[in-house]
Amino acid sequence: MPPSPAALEAEISQRILKHWHHAVPNDRMAHLVKDASRSFLRSLQARLATTGVSLGHWTFLRILWEHDGVTQRELSHDAGVMEPTTAVALRAMEELGYIRRERRAENRKNIYVFLTPKGKALKRKLVPMAEEVNGLAVRGIDPADLETTRRCLLVMLDNLASDEGLAPAPDA
Repeated sequence: MPPSPAALEAEISQRILKHWHHAVPNDRMAHLVKDASRSFLRSLQARLATTGVSLGHWTFLRILWEHDGVTQRELSHDAGVMEPTTAVALRAMEELGYIRRERRAENRKNIYVFLTPKGKALKRKLVPMAEEVNGLAVRGIDPADLETTRRCLLVMLDNLASDEGLAPAPDA
């Protein structure tokens, strides 16, 4: 009999821990951040699965809870995914009754995305799950250390955002 999803997740977690604590504890920062992010997402995904909401839908819901009525293109940009991926996810979310899409008379080109009452109501159920994951992740960490970590990560984001390698090439 194949292992359960929970058993597979536990095995992945143990391999990551072994890697960071024993195999290569001084591996690159990017790998550590990536593995931490994956661990956050796995933990959240396990909780979301109990509600039937996918991790991909969570991303769009979270954005729409803050900025309802954005264009489909803006939503795709804010989520950091390609527009076809957004279109597929939104079609499914529309079928589930979480969102509605509409064109406005003054601009028939853009498609605007709005939460339905059902989509808005999910916030009360799902946000506490994300907060639980965050609480679990920081358990036992001194608040001053958390503030330092947050500040360091924000500086890293700023540094990488200003990376000249990402800047558009000047017109020749």
